[in-house]
Amino acid sequence: MATTLVTNIKLLVNTLEKNKLLRGKELAKLPCIGNAYVIIEDGIITGKGSSNEIQHPTSKFSRIIDAEGQMVLPAWCDSHTHLVFAASREEEFVDKIRGLSYADIAAKGGGILNSARKLNAASENELFTKAWKRLEEVSKQGTGAIEIKSGYGLTVEGELKMLRVVKKLKEKSTLPIKATFLGAHTYPLEFKDSHQGYIDLIMNEMLPVIGKEKLADYIDVFCETGFFSPEETEMICRAGMRYGLKPKIHANQLNLSGGTQTGVKLNALSVDHLETMDDDAITTLAKSNTIGTLLPSAAFFLRMPFQPARRLIDAGCAIALASDFNPGSSPSGNMNLVVAMSCIQMKMLPEEAINAATINGAYAMELEKEVGSISIGKKANLIFTKPVPSLAYLPYAFGSNLIDKVMINGEYI
Repeated sequence: MATTLVTNIKLLVNTLEKNKLLRGKELAKLPCIGNAYVIIEDGIITGKGSSNEIQHPTSKFSRIIDAEGQMVLPAWCDSHTHLVFAASREEEFVDKIRGLSYADIAAKGGGILNSARKLNAASENELFTKAWKRLEEVSKQGTGAIEIKSGYGLTVEGELKMLRVVKKLKEKSTLPIKATFLGAHTYPLEFKDSHQGYIDLIMNEMLPVIGKEKLADYIDVFCETGFFSPEETEMICRAGMRYGLKPKIHANQLNLSGGTQTGVKLNALSVDHLETMDDDAITTLAKSNTIGTLLPSAAFFLRMPFQPARRLIDAGCAIALASDFNPGSSPSGNMNLVVAMSCIQMKMLPEEAINAATINGAYAMELEKEVGSISIGKKANLIFTKPVPSLAYLPYAFGSNLIDKVMINGEYI
């Protein structure tokens, strides 16, 4: 058995003794151990504590790592991404700078339909190769667990192709990966005047194959004005639930869409985005077991108001942070930047942001027993920082790469 001792850790961060979804004031409580050690056996954390309390002789270990001056954090748990896509969309980025609206860009064939057109033209192997490179990139930036959605196919073949790529990523990667079916991302042009026709396609042709091949863990719907109504969202989610898929919903991004209330009604695992929230949506979420996943880099890229994180936390909502990595509205999977933006633009304390991006993010993927904290029995998916003066320095120095190494299953990548 391979045993590793990591010693002289300046600060061991998020050393939860017992798993708990954090909400309200609990989100600011981040247990840490100074001058710490961690023991890893076959990729699993089996010991931790203060370095001057190590009980074992050093000869017991096959490898000893001296982490002097470094902090060690649990790897980020990114619970909302669209990592599988065929091409970037920087030409639309320039169009937006020139003043074109989302509707103008869509009229030119841009937006989600642009990504769908390019994805349907790409082969499964091509999509896998590109997605694998992105997965490697985000893991080197500290992501140790990730959720990946479909939604750029918008055809039976395209959606299944995306989910089969995610299944291959699951099989090849050492990261825990969750797959989400987001066929209800928008309406394809051919169903512009027949919304129910596309919903029938999702329910009658896509879902049976997804269920049979076990291609997804969750079902997602873009519940938004001009996209899918709360009633349509509920219908699609309930169809997915019959195949064992739990709901996760794109909610309240552009309007008070009713997506939050619909998600809570369906006992959704999470409702994601939440840029546009009123008192009723916040109260409904706070009284539920549903997690509110905030995506600040999407608000930043689209120049939208940031999510009302303080109101959500103060109301007692359970919130997570994720990157929304996608080619249209958040072309970055860098969770370090997400944590920094949450502190700078949403006034989250560093401790709150780290908890939301680790243990609560793990809960938003039902991976809290595997990752999300430095706890006995969990995977040694860890971030080793460069020497930094304090925990707050991580989001404070937002432009610096403060990661020295990333460990997945006890091995540096």
